[in-house]
Amino acid sequence: MTRLLDKINGPEDLKCLSLEELPTLAEEIRETIIEVVSKNPGHLSSNLGVVELTIALHYCLNFKVDRLTWDVGHQCYVHKLLTGRREAFQTLRQYRGLSGFPDRKESPLYDPFTCGHSGNALSSSLGLSCGDALQGKERKVVVVVGDGGIGAGMSLEALNHAGDLKKDILVVLNDNKLAISETVGAFSKYFIQLRTFPLYNDLKKEVHHILKILPILGRPVENVLEHLLEAIKRGMTPGQIFADLGFQYYGPVDGHNIPLLISTINRIKHLPGPVLLHTITQKGKGFEPASQNPTRFHSAGDFQLCNGKIVEAPKATKASKTSYTKVFGQTLVELAQTNPKLVAITAAMPDGTGLTTFKEKFPERYFDVGICEQHAVGLANGLVYTGLKPVAAIYSTFLQRAYDQVFHDVCLQERDNAVVFCMDRAGLVGNDGPTHHGVFDIAYLRHLPGIILMAPKDGRELKQMLKLAVESNRPTAIRYPKDNVPDEEMELSSRPFSIGEAEVLKEGSEGVILAYGAMVYPAYMAAERLGAEGIGAAVINARFAKPLDKTAILEALREHPFVLTVEDHTLSGGFGSAVLEMVCEEGGDTSKIRRSGIPDRFIEQGPRELLLGGLGLNAEGIYKRFMAERNRLGFHHPLKVARRQ
Repeated sequence: MTRLLDKINGPEDLKCLSLEELPTLAEEIRETIIEVVSKNPGHLSSNLGVVELTIALHYCLNFKVDRLTWDVGHQCYVHKLLTGRREAFQTLRQYRGLSGFPDRKESPLYDPFTCGHSGNALSSSLGLSCGDALQGKERKVVVVVGDGGIGAGMSLEALNHAGDLKKDILVVLNDNKLAISETVGAFSKYFIQLRTFPLYNDLKKEVHHILKILPILGRPVENVLEHLLEAIKRGMTPGQIFADLGFQYYGPVDGHNIPLLISTINRIKHLPGPVLLHTITQKGKGFEPASQNPTRFHSAGDFQLCNGKIVEAPKATKASKTSYTKVFGQTLVELAQTNPKLVAITAAMPDGTGLTTFKEKFPERYFDVGICEQHAVGLANGLVYTGLKPVAAIYSTFLQRAYDQVFHDVCLQERDNAVVFCMDRAGLVGNDGPTHHGVFDIAYLRHLPGIILMAPKDGRELKQMLKLAVESNRPTAIRYPKDNVPDEEMELSSRPFSIGEAEVLKEGSEGVILAYGAMVYPAYMAAERLGAEGIGAAVINARFAKPLDKTAILEALREHPFVLTVEDHTLSGGFGSAVLEMVCEEGGDTSKIRRSGIPDRFIEQGPRELLLGGLGLNAEGIYKRFMAERNRLGFHHPLKVARRQ
């Protein structure tokens, strides 16, 4: 039989279906998402939870004219299936395939913005509404935001402004009690209270109906009862936050009841001013493993299905290997056992940053601030003042959001401000794509006075760096990739080192590969291949982007025909730029310096190794670049080296 979904090439086809057919379509959409994500690792739980809500929004509104934005965007798969991307859906999150987030390049009509971070959608949507008002455009602006994202600082700023401006905007609060992990904070407790009293709007309707058939009482009594109901509501929902901010509040409503959603949206979509529709959904709905463990299946994939059920546990192709994240988490627990002043901070990512064990062992020394990176860094500043040692574990791409706090609340203090920033997902992260690639952190941090920047080449070095950072009295940032540590770690990693000290891993006379962080092992492998061909390439593990090991770098520059810097970071303002600046200041020969890194463009999604290879940042690419520089200088084969010397 032909599926209903196979007939949906755009929202206009959806509107041709009857209300009775929509639940069947919802099941077909769920089956499609589960099937695709089982092969292509992707965001499963969040998308299964918004199937009915997305259908209802597209059924009630015309987003060729109206506008729909998604906070974070990792719940946009249903939206993609309904907006002309059904046939390409099998390429989801694959190299040169569909993005796992809203993407303007895919659909300028239905995706107003390319987005993958949380907390920004309310501000952007309010901007759309203000722009429409100024230009006399008539359309509805709808934004879907989760109960985790609505507590982000930028979201609260936008709510405050929207309530003041009274512009037309419909905020759909998708309340599933989870961001990635369990939602934390006062807002989460407030929503629990709201869920407990779901009948207020129904009660209000019933009172109005009774008053209409009792004309003896008349309008004055209705006004009295109206005020009474408002007083009751304020008692039932402490603070009545959204109404007090200027929003017309509706809900909570069942976010999986399509007829109820459609009738509610149709009833409120024409209301002027800011409106908030509170929907209750279940993350992972329709797929028992995901509904039972939504955090595990938040970003899932590579599992086998039979009749809609997992027939074996998710494949663990790398189960025997250890990730940098795991090394960080284990090391932090070890350090905390002997250092009672050590505390940990995360911005709603305890699992992703490796802090779950720390949270279990030291709950009183663990702070989850929600999706509020700015607050996380400000909190760390206050903790330092009391004599504690905060370690803030925040993804590289998310620490960008707290740049001002790193500058103002940490570095500017110029005191013993030993905040340690552990930046997971530094470099290219793979299929999450350009919104999540952590390739700008060196550039946005290294110009700040007093900060130390370091990157380990392997797990052993990460352990040493974390210990060194915690013992330091200066702000420190450690970057490491979303990857496993190398299989066979170099014995040199066990040697102690001090701040600003590089290490020579391999001697050679025909050029130096100066590598930083995750690029050290590929550089070493390239040098080994060159050595097998009779070409002497030296390798230096820089360890630090700030302070640089001036002595080692300047000596390498004097004794070799060229130095090739290698980094998995943008070339603009990165590690190689730091080397160039230092050599220039020291009066060295900058013409000898060559740089490999990420060019000045946003890098697409795809497997990490594939992307690195395409940019020449794997062993093969580093080998070719070294050979190209060697040949450019006239070293066409090993015998020429001897003659030139």
